[in-house]
Amino acid sequence: MNGSELNELPDDSELLDPYVSSLRRRALQTRELSAVRSFSDGFLLKFLRARDFDAELSLKLLVNYQQWRKESPEISGCLSPSSVLGLLNTTYHAVLPQRDHTGSRVLIYRIGQWNPKDWSAFQVFRVSLMTSEIISTEIETQRRGVKAIFDLQGWTLGHALQINPSLARKISSVLSFSPLQIHMHGADFHKALSKFFSPTILPPEYGGEGPGIEEACQDWTNQLLQSETLLQQIASHPTADIAITPDESYLRGNRD
Repeated sequence: MNGSELNELPDDSELLDPYVSSLRRRALQTRELSAVRSFSDGFLLKFLRARDFDAELSLKLLVNYQQWRKESPEISGCLSPSSVLGLLNTTYHAVLPQRDHTGSRVLIYRIGQWNPKDWSAFQVFRVSLMTSEIISTEIETQRRGVKAIFDLQGWTLGHALQINPSLARKISSVLSFSPLQIHMHGADFHKALSKFFSPTILPPEYGGEGPGIEEACQDWTNQLLQSETLLQQIASHPTADIAITPDESYLRGNRD
């Protein structure tokens, strides 16, 4: 079976066992992960699915993720939605309730809603990391990936000054281990977005017919707040390998 076919199999398929066992064995033999005792099957499957079961790429992704967490505790060690509730309430960020035609999750970042005098770039980046950790628990998102829309209307020098070289490197590192497809648009974005997304999933503010952007932002804020305990467990765990049972539904309407 090829990677795409393997991606469609459920977590408990015996056909996946050799791939999971191989990744676990190779990961624990790396110098970077020498202190780790083991990884769960479900945790390793996230990395295998993100790279279509390519052994080398999945291992690189896993090692990069673990190294980044270790080297960036000021971001990865504080995953508390309630600590940035004021920022979330500005309607800065949303994950749209509907997936796109390929099954990908669609994220929106409204840079103009972020006041750099009130919120640091580190706090803004933590919001992205919290969202990434939560949606990566969805099997469908592991299979289909994520697309992000960065609305740069309102971008100012004040925003730019917050992104220092150190933070820029950390953001770049995260993008290297995340299955993201990023499209950036300027002021005339309605026509451009219609080339990538169906109007039925986009908010009216972005030329669509879906729920309004403020509603979408508030809904996602609520989802993050409901996931506070899980996020704190991920932040405090040495490898972020937290078991999630079928009864733990953090994302409304997204059980797989």
